[in-house]
Amino acid sequence: MKQEKVQKLLKERLQEKGLKVTKQRQLVFDSLMKNKGRHMTAEEIFGQISKEYPQIGLATIYRTLQLFLELRLVDRINLDDGCVRYEIGHVFKDGAKHNHHHLICTGCGKIQAVEDEFLDNLEQHIEAETGFKIENHEVKFYGRCKECRDT
Repeated sequence: MKQEKVQKLLKERLQEKGLKVTKQRQLVFDSLMKNKGRHMTAEEIFGQISKEYPQIGLATIYRTLQLFLELRLVDRINLDDGCVRYEIGHVFKDGAKHNHHHLICTGCGKIQAVEDEFLDNLEQHIEAETGFKIENHEVKFYGRCKECRDT
């Protein structure tokens, strides 16, 4: 999604809750946008922002990320490495949550997002068979990336 549309969505979602786009919220959002495709920890986001805005606190980063999670603007990802990571959300496809999946290299630790809807049919099948409505899912594939396999 284009940055202008994402910025507009940020403003709209905040306004729906009676909230404003504060400098701190914009800084956190901008940091995630600049690092789109990366899976950043709150500490990494804090490290980037605090270089230019040393007055911002880590607690502000955590509160902002929690708010963005509630507004479905970011995704929280646990990649089983002891860190919680965040990235700009994938909720923009027809207004519904767009799931993406992760390939995690057990050699070098590289994380790659897979933008594919290959599990949509499975979700529909599960709902038809069981009546269970899936609202979200997360899939992580562990293996070795091409670079690690070649070495």
